[in-house]
Amino acid sequence: MLRVFASGGFVLDHKRKTLQVYSWALYDWANSAFATAVMAGFFPVLFRQYWSYSQDVTVATFRLGVANSLASICVAVLAPLLGAASDLFNKRKSFLMAFAILGMAMSGALYIVPKGQYLVAGFLYVLATLGFMGGNVFYDSLLLDVASPNLLNRVSALGYALGYIGGGILFAIGVGMVMAPAFFGFSSKTGAARAVFLLVALWWGLFSIPLFLFIRERKGVPNDSIRKWGQDLIKTLKLMAGERRVWMFLAGYWLYIDGVGTVIRMAVDYGMSLGLNSSDLMLALLLTQFVGFPATLLFGRLGEWLGAKRGILVGLGGYLTITFGSMFIMKARDFFVLAIAVGLFQGGVQSLSRAFFARLVPDSREASYFGVYNMLGRFAAVLGPFLMGLTTFLTKNSRMGILTVAGLFLGGACFLVFTRESEGK
Repeated sequence: MLRVFASGGFVLDHKRKTLQVYSWALYDWANSAFATAVMAGFFPVLFRQYWSYSQDVTVATFRLGVANSLASICVAVLAPLLGAASDLFNKRKSFLMAFAILGMAMSGALYIVPKGQYLVAGFLYVLATLGFMGGNVFYDSLLLDVASPNLLNRVSALGYALGYIGGGILFAIGVGMVMAPAFFGFSSKTGAARAVFLLVALWWGLFSIPLFLFIRERKGVPNDSIRKWGQDLIKTLKLMAGERRVWMFLAGYWLYIDGVGTVIRMAVDYGMSLGLNSSDLMLALLLTQFVGFPATLLFGRLGEWLGAKRGILVGLGGYLTITFGSMFIMKARDFFVLAIAVGLFQGGVQSLSRAFFARLVPDSREASYFGVYNMLGRFAAVLGPFLMGLTTFLTKNSRMGILTVAGLFLGGACFLVFTRESEGK
């Protein structure tokens, strides 16, 4: 244990804290490869063109929405239980590692799924998404181990910003592989696209290593009693119910983060249903990543200037504009414009929401509260993809499906407006 006696010791202590901050943020760089290249990019394309190749486009959209919803239901059920367990057993890093390995393994396994096997592909995708989102319960809760209260906005934004760059670089490599498969040693674009799943698994694993090596989570008193585990969860829910600003924020977050998640997961499928070329859609998505990096960092500063609540509302206003604008997409150029707009607001809304909630969390209950936070966020992700897929299927019109997202942003913004501005622990 480092003991600080002199100024040199303070420098060493500062360097250690900086190392932990960047090690934590680098996990976002690692697992964003899955969010970008699998969830948002190549899985929707291959699911429609390879694993569901013989089906009507509206049927493929509905199936994709169901797959996303099932993964979200699993995390919604598990998140609060896992959060309470990790607080009691002091094993947040261990839980994070287990879920990350699940996500990596299932992502890599998508490479071997044969053509036409949409059920197998969907099952592996649900498990991979469970690994990704379940791990984020523990990753988010570690924010309070590495950042002091006055730096929560900035450190949270750093994580999302590095996620944009890391996910963007991996996605750029994948797009290059698909556009020039022979150069990378593949016989077809489909073979190159499938290989991206293997690349994601390797990337995710490699850049997760610093978090597990350098972050020291705060220790409490472990308790292996299952009864105590359940009692702790019930206590957490009762505490939240008695804190108006907590449940008001979570109600709004439940709605608007669903809209954000739906845009991430269904945008490429939506563009393909309008007849746009998949290569153009991939390039637009890649552009989103690199616009998102500086925009997310700026939102971190915006949160310090305006406050996290006002910063989130700015982002939701941007998303409402994007949603209505997407109704009028006619050409790839229109999709590119909206992709840039998504990059401007996506990371800011996510990072400021995490930082805003972190200020509401009582000491020693970080993972328990973040378990519920992630439960609501992931449970909300059940609603958007399913409603969009179902509306598209019933109306046979993708433009009607996208309208369901606007209501989620509006409802979330209304709850947030009436959440008390006061912050601080």
